[in-house]
Amino acid sequence: MTSPRFSDLGVSTPVSDALAARGIDVPFPVQELAIPDALAGKDVLVRSRTGSGKTLAFALPIVERLKNDAPRPAVVILVPTRELCSQVAEEFDDLARAKGLRSAAVYGGVSIQVQSKAAGKAHILIATPGRLEDISERRMVDLSKVQILVLDEADRMLDMGFQPQVDRIVRRIPKDRQTMFFSATLDGAVGNMASHYTRDAVRHEIVGATETVDEADHRFIPVEPGKKVEMLIEILAEDDRGLALVFVRTKHGADRLVHKLKRQGVHAAAMHGDMTQAAREKAFARFEAEHVNVLIATDVAARGLDLDNISHVINFDPPNDDKSYLHRVGRTARAGRSGTGVTFVQPLEQGDVGRMAARLKLHDEFQGEGMKVAPPRTVFSSRGRGSRRRR
Repeated sequence: MTSPRFSDLGVSTPVSDALAARGIDVPFPVQELAIPDALAGKDVLVRSRTGSGKTLAFALPIVERLKNDAPRPAVVILVPTRELCSQVAEEFDDLARAKGLRSAAVYGGVSIQVQSKAAGKAHILIATPGRLEDISERRMVDLSKVQILVLDEADRMLDMGFQPQVDRIVRRIPKDRQTMFFSATLDGAVGNMASHYTRDAVRHEIVGATETVDEADHRFIPVEPGKKVEMLIEILAEDDRGLALVFVRTKHGADRLVHKLKRQGVHAAAMHGDMTQAAREKAFARFEAEHVNVLIATDVAARGLDLDNISHVINFDPPNDDKSYLHRVGRTARAGRSGTGVTFVQPLEQGDVGRMAARLKLHDEFQGEGMKVAPPRTVFSSRGRGSRRRR
């Protein structure tokens, strides 16, 4: 059976041509499932990880459904980070132009006056919750005629504490609207949020066979203290490497590692929360354009990164939990490509990392390097020496 084309899903010729100009001809599974329902005006709930093609799953129905005389704004797309806001806005540029529509991005760290002026002229507004709440409270933008609401990476918005702002924004938007909700999970608080914001939503789930990134090659490398930089340089020298995203635990650690690599002839850039927005955007732009092919980042700074050509994600410092591992390694093996996730494991970290690997069904990859998965931790109760519970 041949794969459908975008035209088979109801996408118009001008928009299909805009996609073809970017080399995009065949829809990804999430697009194939979500676009027909979204085009029909239905609310949709989509569980799909970053890198699955979800942006086009809501962008295409939006540009197809909007008319040139639609209110400004007619669409609000909420995203958790400035970087993701910029990237989603860039994704809309040629699609909106193909239909005679205007889009704008609104996020913190830049002039509120400039952004609010652009927002007032845009049919499609892509925004972080804090900045959109700010300009709407100042009456710089009117949300009372919004027809479509999109929440992208809703689980991260909750993780980052944005639900109060999101709730206040949604109260400003008409209840009679279409809502599209995208998240890596639809359980717990995220599920409650989804059910509160949507009506009779059609649910689609794009998940792998395991609880991790199926397309990636997962490697766990034992390394002695003081040898991590040496091991990193060895991996960065591999012939098949494209862009490499290296995760560290702290902002100072990112800067220190950049300096150490430069002394060894490896050109890298840092990206962390202590940098200004302009500096972060510059670092990302250099990485995206491959002026530097190694980016050293903290978890918070990398939350919005969305590039298809990252071949290696390297956990120089192991993640704190399973979810962080999935978010990090999910930055590679995207858009149908393969990729490699590498985690350095020092002797004192083997127990925690090994248990994480086991929970993620990566115990074979972990043990393949000669390390053993430690048993689950037990915590002894004060009620008696024999009482214990699993942590």
